[in-house]
Amino acid sequence: MAVSISAVVLLGIIVVVLIRGGSVRLAPALTCTGFGFFLASTGAAPVITSAISTVAGWIASL
Repeated sequence: MAVSISAVVLLGIIVVVLIRGGSVRLAPALTCTGFGFFLASTGAAPVITSAISTVAGWIASL
């Protein structure tokens, strides 16, 4: 759970910086957010969560 919250906060900060810096416009950012929201309710969510947990475990072991 802590990894998920950390990832959400980190990705949120990155999105805000990209929008404010002009690298990403608001509409594409909202589209990607909506895609992520709906992707989380599909069968792919457990696989993605597992992959992120595995990568976080690898990083923690370094």
